Amino acid sequence: MSAPVFSTLGCRLNAYETEAMREMAEAAGLNGAVVVNTCAVTAEAVRKARQEIRRLARENPGAPVIVTGCAAQTEPETFAAMPEVTRVIGNHEKMQPETWASLRTPDLIGETEKIRVDDIMSVRETAGHLIDGFGRHRAYVQVQNGCDHRCTFCIIPYGRGNSRSVPAGVVVEQIKRLRDRGFNEVVLTGVDLTSWGADLPGQPRLGDLVMRILRLVPDLPRLRISSIDSIEADENLMLAIATEPRLMPHLHLSLQAGDDMILKRMKRRHLRDDAIRFCEDARRMRPDIVFGADIIAGFPTETEAMFENSVRLIGDCGLTFLHVFPFSARKGTPAARMPALRGPVIRERAARLRAAGEAALHHHLQAQVGRSHKVLTEGPRLGRTEQFTEVAFASDQPEGALMELRISGHDGARLVA
Repeated sequence: MSAPVFSTLGCRLNAYETEAMREMAEAAGLNGAVVVNTCAVTAEAVRKARQEIRRLARENPGAPVIVTGCAAQTEPETFAAMPEVTRVIGNHEKMQPETWASLRTPDLIGETEKIRVDDIMSVRETAGHLIDGFGRHRAYVQVQNGCDHRCTFCIIPYGRGNSRSVPAGVVVEQIKRLRDRGFNEVVLTGVDLTSWGADLPGQPRLGDLVMRILRLVPDLPRLRISSIDSIEADENLMLAIATEPRLMPHLHLSLQAGDDMILKRMKRRHLRDDAIRFCEDARRMRPDIVFGADIIAGFPTETEAMFENSVRLIGDCGLTFLHVFPFSARKGTPAARMPALRGPVIRERAARLRAAGEAALHHHLQAQVGRSHKVLTEGPRLGRTEQFTEVAFASDQPEGALMELRISGHDGARLVA
């Protein structure tokens, strides 16, 4: 029998968890199955999950199809109703080795019960899943899961549960293990990363974890943190940004909008000036730092003036990498009951935001020409700078190496060296 086929939709955390599931499924001897790890961040993500399930079922006739992930957690009946689907399992269940063992040799309940999705809000712990490393040259380590906040547009807390943290000691041991395997860069990932530690004894903060990793794994060349909520950045995190060259000068910020009224209606915890001040403070501490951000276009009640505030935020914060999300109502969220904008307006605003983001990226790329950057090579012809900017190589380079390269130009999307 062939090894199970895994398909991942959505975020890096999903991709990390897919690797953990792959190891558990292979250890359990689950062969010949198709596993789809879904995303629920937008209605479009759910539609794509259904398409992916149908495609994989056609390509693997007769194989059992197992659906999991955030969309499976929030609307299991949607997937259980699909004739292609054999089993729907929840986000907590998918990370348990016994789940994969039971899928190989199902008990009587498993044979008759298509949905195995428990109450995610009752989960109190997140285990540190010790995989050998997601990615060949950059490793991702899950340190947190879930979210205690309730932004009005977001379904993710209902797919991931409340915030819970992996203890610092477990995180450090995993990073040591990954470093021993030759990884030159580790990325800390989670659903609401800046809430790490709130549920642990003493309530440490993300900055404490970053400082501890850098102190206890002194031979790790590069540590990177993924998306953060800037309003929750703690004193030690800012200190690490200012003083630790091994902490990479790139932060992806969960901003969502640049207008105070829309931010309030989103139930965000920051205002426009908070975001600008954070970027100014971080840039003063680390002049080479670059920022990415998530921005939603066409949130309910957004006027043209409110939208323009979001466009201006790109320049006011000095953003470089923009992730634009056209607003998509998620059933069960407060925003889905707010007065919606027309689809063409949402799409047009998303296009304008993307164009502004492309201009910001072009400005950043142009500013790097003639400079030297330390690049982590991800393949013979591709790597990334410390600022997470893609670099295309003119000739083959050794994979997984850290190399000082001079930037000769760019192609509008990436640097060229």
